[in-house]
Amino acid sequence: MYGMVNKAVEDMVCMHHGERAWEQIKTKAGVDVEVFMSNEGYPDEITYRLVAAACDVLELPADTVLEGFGEHWVLHTAQEGYGGLMQAAGKSLPEFLKNLPNFHSRVSMIYPKLEPPRFQCSDITAESLSLHYHTHRPGLTSFVIGLLHGLGKMFKVPVKVLLAESKAKGADHDVFNVQWTASRKP
Repeated sequence: MYGMVNKAVEDMVCMHHGERAWEQIKTKAGVDVEVFMSNEGYPDEITYRLVAAACDVLELPADTVLEGFGEHWVLHTAQEGYGGLMQAAGKSLPEFLKNLPNFHSRVSMIYPKLEPPRFQCSDITAESLSLHYHTHRPGLTSFVIGLLHGLGKMFKVPVKVLLAESKAKGADHDVFNVQWTASRKP
């Protein structure tokens, strides 16, 4: 993963728990990187170790840490790193979700070694859709749930996310049922 991801974990921890907690997490994870370079690639294992250490140090379940990180990613990291791309990807939650494949194609132009997940939408209605999540990276389902909640906050719309199919339970990929409240025009 690019350093931008690890830097975002650091930012989230420092913002909510302080720099002392971040230093404890790095030590527990065995990570001696002083500064993560956003455009530099790092082994995925470093990110997984940082998240596992965050769970231990902060005494929080992995799902809580990953959901919080997903929300932080949308509301802070992505806004700062991809601001214009985020705005161009859609004017509403459903439009943004339907444009995720194009969004990741554009981000891949900035980060050429990026191995992004693949998203597809199906069963689209005025207030819901099914979001299909394909990735080679295990254990990030809760991160995606956090991303979706963060997108709901970004678009100022309440969002419910239900995991309809789980790769961890034998499905080919994760499928999320995403529901929101459609804006009503008078």
